[in-house]
Amino acid sequence: MVSNKKGTRKKSKLREYVEVVGTALALALVVRALIIQSYHIPSGSMMNTLLKGDFLFANKFFYGAKVPFVDVRLPKIRDPKPGDVVIFKYPVDRKTDYIKRCVAVEGQTVELKGTHLFIDGVEKPESYARYTSGGRFDFEPYTVPKGYILCFGDNRDNSSDSRVWGPVDKKLLRGKALFLYFSLDYEKHWIRFSRIGDLIR
Repeated sequence: MVSNKKGTRKKSKLREYVEVVGTALALALVVRALIIQSYHIPSGSMMNTLLKGDFLFANKFFYGAKVPFVDVRLPKIRDPKPGDVVIFKYPVDRKTDYIKRCVAVEGQTVELKGTHLFIDGVEKPESYARYTSGGRFDFEPYTVPKGYILCFGDNRDNSSDSRVWGPVDKKLLRGKALFLYFSLDYEKHWIRFSRIGDLIR
């Protein structure tokens, strides 16, 4: 019996490369599914916090990441709270990812009068909110049901949000927005270097 040591070495080296690449891909899939995911902003509903052409990373395990292919969520760090910028499945079709700001959680009563937001009857200052026409969408007092949150776009006069399609089931949450890793101005065809690395608050 003759042993081809050279052929064995080549086979071992190839197997080693395959194992390394396979492990890297598996880790990347785990990270994307359970830890962090990138998102692109296609509209101006969150101006000026987020602009069309922004690219961001979101923390998926903060609110308890959903395990792919099964109806199971990992333990959460905490529940969403007012002020968080959250990503979730659009409640109407549960397929499209949406990003909005959580303005209230279960049990809180929300009211919007012009440009003034009230939570449980107390006005809440909002430095991030943008009104282009003086606040044309009043929102009558509404108490958020258990297991849900209420989400508005920061660009209040140009956002389809909980004022239109209702509260967001916490089971639809995908993650909490973290920071911008890239931003492209589509009109000027140029990179917005000053926004890269900005934390999302």
